[in-house]
Amino acid sequence: MTLPWSRPLATGVGSLPGTDLAEASRVVVELLPDLPFLPELPARGAAADLAGRGTAFLAGLYVDVQPSGWRVTPRPSRDGQRARDLLSYDLDALELACDGHAPPLLKVQATGPWTLASLLELHRGAKVLSDHGAVADLAASLAEGLRDHLADLQRRLPYTTLLLQLDEPSLPAVQSARIRTASGFATFRAPQPQVVRDRLATVLEAAEHTVVHCCAPDAPVSLLIEAGAGSLSLDASLLTARGDDALGQVLETGHGLLLGCVPSVDAELPAVRQVVELVGRLRDRVGLRPERLVLTPTCGLAGASPAYARAALRRCREVAQELEGEL
Repeated sequence: MTLPWSRPLATGVGSLPGTDLAEASRVVVELLPDLPFLPELPARGAAADLAGRGTAFLAGLYVDVQPSGWRVTPRPSRDGQRARDLLSYDLDALELACDGHAPPLLKVQATGPWTLASLLELHRGAKVLSDHGAVADLAASLAEGLRDHLADLQRRLPYTTLLLQLDEPSLPAVQSARIRTASGFATFRAPQPQVVRDRLATVLEAAEHTVVHCCAPDAPVSLLIEAGAGSLSLDASLLTARGDDALGQVLETGHGLLLGCVPSVDAELPAVRQVVELVGRLRDRVGLRPERLVLTPTCGLAGASPAYARAALRRCREVAQELEGEL
């Protein structure tokens, strides 16, 4: 497995507080010069939340917002256009922030196919998750849209290597049949593991360098790697001895780890040495190699204050620099 980095780095998971994308882009480029990310600002409304942002990447599928949430529709809508317009504006803002000092590596995020299928409704009102054929169509549409998105970004930043992150916070709930129907009295049947892998693989094939983020305590690390993920993004506080064997096998094969090590809501920041010691314990438990590590907050920072969000990203970079100095 060839990773697009070879020393400890720092980045964010994706979301930030506020509504000013130009300012958010300047912040990530300044604080994370080696691995900035395309910021997501869900405070801007439905078109920028987890579901709305995910719809902006769909190719050939149309959506609108209903009282119950986002729904697939037979024709374009102003809601869907708003999501795409925000994404286009965000790319413009990031390109401007990078003007004259394009980063060597840039991470972009998109809602993964299973989480998106658990959020979107079909035209008749049921979740996309209820129809496995519709999930396959959604994955294909998402993959095509992401290829276009990455190609557009590569034209804007031709000397930057792109890293695609799929956000799958709902995947463990999908796999264990914990996603409830609209009535709340039933749950959707769990898909077969091979189907889960296939749909993820369809989307992961859209990029050369990929990572899957899952902030659930039972993230299916082996399945994600089998589906083609190059790296995993996990919350360090949720890593238990029970999952050490699976994570150790993943790391043995050269895959990367984006490790959530700083709280994502306002809290006391852990000291640099505290996080370095955490990494050391993980090294002893699962064979983690610091040069394959990226430090991140535990999840998105949308719920944090702007000052805390900046401090959290800065702390991640400080830890990365400390780890690099110890190599």
